[in-house]
This record gives sequence, C-alpha cells and structure tokens, in this order.
Amino acid sequence: MSEVVARIDDFGRPAWIALMVIGFIVFWPIGLAILAYIIWSGRMGCSPRYGNNMQDWRDRAMTRWERKRERWERHMQRWSDGRGSHFRQTGNRAFDEYRDEALRKLEEEATEFRDFLARLRMAKDRQEFDQFMNERRNRPAGPPPSDDPAPQPQA
Repeated sequence: MSEVVARIDDFGRPAWIALMVIGFIVFWPIGLAILAYIIWSGRMGCSPRYGNNMQDWRDRAMTRWERKRERWERHMQRWSDGRGSHFRQTGNRAFDEYRDEALRKLEEEATEFRDFLARLRMAKDRQEFDQFMNERRNRPAGPPPSDDPAPQPQA
C-alpha cells in the first residue's frame, strides 16, 4: 500500500485530486475515503510555507483578527470625528440647529429617566431592607428553630 501512495506522491497533488474524482465517479464511498485520507495525511496543505503547524495557524488567525479589530476601531473613530456636534452637517443651518437642539433635549430626558430608574431601584431596595429588618426585630428571642427537631425523651 505504501508503494502505491509513494507513486501517487511522485505525481503530486493533481494525481491525488484526479484519484479522488475517479473514486467519486466509480463509487462515492471510495471517493469519500480518498478525500478523508488526503485531509488526514496533510497532503493537501494550503501552503507549503506554513506547513501543518497548528501554532502557525493560530498566530495567523490572531493577526487577522487584530487587523480587523484595528480597522473597526479606525472606522468608529472616523465616524465619531465626522459627526461634528452629533451628525454630519447638512448645509441647512436652521435644520442643523433644530436637530442638535432636539437631540440635546432627548439626551437630557434619557439622563433624567436613567436617574429616575436609579431612584426607583434604590427605593425598592430600601423598602425590602426595611421589611427584612422589621421581620428580624419582631422575631421571638430564643434559639432559632431548626428543620430537624431533636427527639424528645419519653417518660
């Protein structure tokens, strides 16, 4: 078997691809088996300069990810810089002033609403804490009741 593989390797990748296609034509499980062998043995590596080293692949993937992240950050920076006072100017000063004023009012209302929600949460927390403290104060003084009562001696 190794002699056959060596002979096919002498012809290179085109021979393996041709053998796989012929295998699919003759009987599809044969073609699938050849494809699995080609992938498993690493005979169809994407590029000879990287080889089959998984660490190299991870490093390349991390580099690509960093480039995408940097490109996204540059895009977001350009977008925020080009907004001016909120958005790009339209050329109609009256509309731009109206839009800026409306957006400022909306931001103020959003801030007020967030403050209101914070006060509401604080009041709810305070109410629950006061209820807990009242229940604790009104508890009878004595040993805390246990879930498993001790057996009483019988006389």
